[in-house]
Amino acid sequence: MVVKIIIIGAGVGGTAAAARLSKKGFQVEVYEKNSYNGGRCSIIYQNGHRFDQGPSLYLMPKIFEETFEDLGEDIKNHIDLLKCPTNYSVHFHDGETFELTTDISELSRSLEKYEGSGESTLINFLRYLKETHIHYQRSVRIALKTDFQHWYDFFNPKHIPDVIQLHLLDTVYNRVCKYFKSDYMRKAFSFQTMYLGMSPYDGLAAYSLLQYTEIAEGIWYPKGGFHKVLESLENIAIQHGAKFNYNADVQKIIIDDKGVAKGIKLVNGDVVNSDIVICNADLIYAYNKLLPKTSYADKLGKKELTSSSISFYWSMKTIVSQLKVHNVFLAEKYKQSFDQIFKDHTLPDEPSFYVNVPSRIDPTAAPEGKDTVVVLVPVGHISNVPNIDFDQHVKRAREQVIDTIEKRLKISNFRSMIDHEIVNDPRTWQNNFNLWKGSILGLSHSLFQVLWFRPSLKCKIFENLYFVGASVQPGTGVPIVLSGTKLLEKQLCDRFLDSKVTITSWSKGVSLLIGIIALLIFCIFVF
Repeated sequence: MVVKIIIIGAGVGGTAAAARLSKKGFQVEVYEKNSYNGGRCSIIYQNGHRFDQGPSLYLMPKIFEETFEDLGEDIKNHIDLLKCPTNYSVHFHDGETFELTTDISELSRSLEKYEGSGESTLINFLRYLKETHIHYQRSVRIALKTDFQHWYDFFNPKHIPDVIQLHLLDTVYNRVCKYFKSDYMRKAFSFQTMYLGMSPYDGLAAYSLLQYTEIAEGIWYPKGGFHKVLESLENIAIQHGAKFNYNADVQKIIIDDKGVAKGIKLVNGDVVNSDIVICNADLIYAYNKLLPKTSYADKLGKKELTSSSISFYWSMKTIVSQLKVHNVFLAEKYKQSFDQIFKDHTLPDEPSFYVNVPSRIDPTAAPEGKDTVVVLVPVGHISNVPNIDFDQHVKRAREQVIDTIEKRLKISNFRSMIDHEIVNDPRTWQNNFNLWKGSILGLSHSLFQVLWFRPSLKCKIFENLYFVGASVQPGTGVPIVLSGTKLLEKQLCDRFLDSKVTITSWSKGVSLLIGIIALLIFCIFVF
């Protein structure tokens, strides 16, 4: 019998899962509320300008390659990848700049400007690179390729060396301070936690893996936009028989009296039955809006979330040559700006922000002689903080971004170069994509919200219900979510396609004993 699977949401997780599972012979139908796929990883078009609505940094390329290989495809036949000549330009408050590049000799000279010309500068950097390499390799192995369905999968003695070398009790910023002495470089090598929607003062040290992949593997851009990845995955899924339904808003997941997921009900009243339901909608939204009310839904709603953003999509009248493909503008009061985002849940008095110019590397992103510019200003998610005026936040963020660009790049008329503007703010992310409280990257990656502590791919409350996406294992970010779809595929194939292995009571007992011992050892190291 062919197993029918319904997938709610055609985001990265939903689309990749559809491709994987349809290739394995499952009958897959995807239901998406919007008229387009990709979710946050979608495209905005405006009079010849093309904007990546969300992700624009193509990192960890090996995971993308592996995804297509698993589908029997060569990614080079689907996506034309363009390597950024330099990773990005970092602009500091006093006009100083730093170019982060994969060219180690050039990077070494840039470091000397801020860290001094002594031999310790390069030695410290290479030591830092070694540590981040360890974080990268071990994180991929333990976090992206390990399925933590049960607590004893995590509390296993084999993970102890990884726990130690991943510096899980330290932060990204603290580790950076160990290798760099200047305030400039400590900022330049720590802000990357914002890719995960976190403060470098809170982000687990292991997330310096992001800095490693930038330096060792570079930053890439798919010609035609990041959405090309999603288009390719959808086409592969369709070739294997998957069906995508757009403008199909799901009202609820149908759960029978025995607590088993049986299908979905659409807003238009249609009911679609299935054997399995996979939810790619935001996890917290799903538990609170699509499923029967549970205490777990309330618990999830109180968990720590990532930041939101105010994003500007500017169609420029001309080329702004002073801007590179990727540009980062950092606040002088660095820590204070992060505290205002993550503790006060507001727009910092002096925000740091990111500017992407896709037309600098891919001319098809803008009409000839013009630029396409995307600005992302991190801001607190929607909270219970009183007197938050998002209209005022947007207005102030716009003025601060323009003033900062004009001042630091010495452009006197940047404001007048903007021909057209589209804005996303926390309300937009919440309304258009059902992101809980407008948090753009879902649950945060604090110590007790990662690995086994993070919600599982397989629902533990309702049968035949699975999740995939940013807020479940292994975590947020396009390559991370892609890794999650591989883990999900294995779970479903093990359940329906492979011969089942009976676990004896004896083996369960041994696993329990090992888990308890490992738990005690883990607690010793953590506490």
